[in-house]
Amino acid sequence: MRELIKMVVVLTVLAAFSGGLLAGLRNGTAAQIEKQQLEFVKGPAIKKILDGASNDPISDRFKILDGDVETSFFVGKFDGKANTVAFESFGKGYSGDIGLMVGVNIVTDKIVGIEVTTHSETPGLGAMAKDDPGFAAQFKGFSITEPIKVTNEGGQVNAISGATITSRAVCAAATDAGNMYQKLKPQLTEKIEEFNK
Repeated sequence: MRELIKMVVVLTVLAAFSGGLLAGLRNGTAAQIEKQQLEFVKGPAIKKILDGASNDPISDRFKILDGDVETSFFVGKFDGKANTVAFESFGKGYSGDIGLMVGVNIVTDKIVGIEVTTHSETPGLGAMAKDDPGFAAQFKGFSITEPIKVTNEGGQVNAISGATITSRAVCAAATDAGNMYQKLKPQLTEKIEEFNK
């Protein structure tokens, strides 16, 4: 019995030490991970969506906490005014989550562009959501306050041939982005005004 108690105590101490070490490592590398994501994953999408901005949208960003979810918003200045934001949303694709960066003009509530940031879709089919500029171009000018759907569901987005599930996931991510945008618009407007001072 004494050996069993000793073993349980040793295992508990080892587990606590290992858990603490892993948590410390995660916290210690969080800033570096975010920097790498901005540089190699989200950054190219943000720069493409906010092309022509007179500022650096990667530097000009802020975060808003909505419940327990913190979202980063990247600010684009056009014609001397900060009036556009880009932020990420997610949809459930054929092979997993699809990350979607959505750019919105906060004056008109119109989408200025979208870019897929992450996915695990089938190469040559669902992966076309990221690789085909014609697919992403369809979203430009849509109202962010309206649901976005593929044509066979009564919407305006032509699905990628052979990748309807992926196309629906991108539409769902854009619609979720719209819901988040509408919910957070008062805070967004207040935060973005700080960049116009």
